[in-house]
Amino acid sequence: MAQSNRSLLEMDRDHLIHPVTSFRAHEARGATILQSGKGMWLTDIDGNHVLDAFAGLWCVNVGYGHESIVEAAAEQMRRLPYATGYFHFGSEPAIRLAERLVSLSPEGLDHVFFTLGGSDAVDSAIRYIVHYWNALGQPSKKQCIALERGYHGSSTTGSGLTALANFHRNFDVPLKWQHHIPSPYGYRSDAADDAALIAESVGHLKAKVAELGAGNVAAFFCEPIQGSGGVIVPPVGWLKAMRDACTELGILFVADEVITGFGRTGPLFACEAEGVSPDMMTLAKGLTAGYAPMGALLMSDEIYQGIADGASPDLAIGHGLTYSGHPVSAAVALEVLRLYDEGGILANGQNTGKRFAAGLSAIADHPLVGDTRGRGMLGAIELVADKGTKARFDPSLKLADRLFKGGYGNGVIFRAFADNIIGLAPALCCSDDEMDMIFERIRTTLDALLEEPDIRQTLA
Repeated sequence: MAQSNRSLLEMDRDHLIHPVTSFRAHEARGATILQSGKGMWLTDIDGNHVLDAFAGLWCVNVGYGHESIVEAAAEQMRRLPYATGYFHFGSEPAIRLAERLVSLSPEGLDHVFFTLGGSDAVDSAIRYIVHYWNALGQPSKKQCIALERGYHGSSTTGSGLTALANFHRNFDVPLKWQHHIPSPYGYRSDAADDAALIAESVGHLKAKVAELGAGNVAAFFCEPIQGSGGVIVPPVGWLKAMRDACTELGILFVADEVITGFGRTGPLFACEAEGVSPDMMTLAKGLTAGYAPMGALLMSDEIYQGIADGASPDLAIGHGLTYSGHPVSAAVALEVLRLYDEGGILANGQNTGKRFAAGLSAIADHPLVGDTRGRGMLGAIELVADKGTKARFDPSLKLADRLFKGGYGNGVIFRAFADNIIGLAPALCCSDDEMDMIFERIRTTLDALLEEPDIRQTLA
């Protein structure tokens, strides 16, 4: 006998810990329980039919309900549901996926370590970086630099490279070897133009390396576009300038493409757009389009050889995960990659991205909107109390909660960040009509917010 919706809510409240949530707030609110999905649409347990303009958590890039992905998973489960990568064992899907990712990724990334998601891909990068510099006889190179407002997961070490307060509070991070420089946040910058903003960023990196000592810095981590920090879109040319600065400074450049990878910004990888080859690249989310847990760390041959030559052949490189290269996840990823290409989903995303950009541009005239920004199918709408001064709304208004609730009531899901930024990441399968619907529903949500007395009073 099926449990009632009420008892599901009670079980959730009593037993299930939700990610990045106030425990007490969740107990009071209760869960929104999702039941099914098809294409761009989700249906909850109460029968509400809503447009998902955030692709789950930036990840369901191909949309919901692809039978071919389900079949790939089922067939692999029937044949070989699990294979360890330990003891020199391997499985065909993992081997083929590694080769495929190397063939698709920026030049020079020749080796792949599989993880369960983005956080442990970043964690793996940190462990291999430490090992690499020790193997090269440069044990002082331990300091890592990342960007303010950056997100690099919530593992014990990665959360310190992340630069968002929720991930630091009461967790005793950042650690002493983790440092941050200002992000290239054009809307909140005093830089005269894009070139000046890029020069500022390069200057901040060089100054931080000088402060720490070049012989002590191991790596610089960055997202090509910052996701959870509010979709901060750097100027074109920024990524290449930072890559070149790292080369000049003798530090490793790690591109965190967990969000931006697999067509999210237009090309398969954001690094492609500027011809950037990082030393390491972290991937997840769109790799399996959320259909199964999987992440990946891509590594340059130089780092691989440095680690390999730095240890006796008799000694193991002691980093591993039980589910690394899981054959079912790998089979899912291979089918997702096929859909991006042969299924036309990458091309559709590039085409619909034009409609997305037009929608962002059009909604900029709304009285509550201070800035819109985006690239490909990744974007943000930043709300302000005063367009002229760019003043933010008072946190006491709890605008983010009201935005999300209002959007859901109007049949659209988006990310509502604490500093009143709406994050958007529609699936690449989105049609032009569905894209128009997303922006119509967001505008309706903003119009309703504008009519609320406390918001009116703030604007006045």
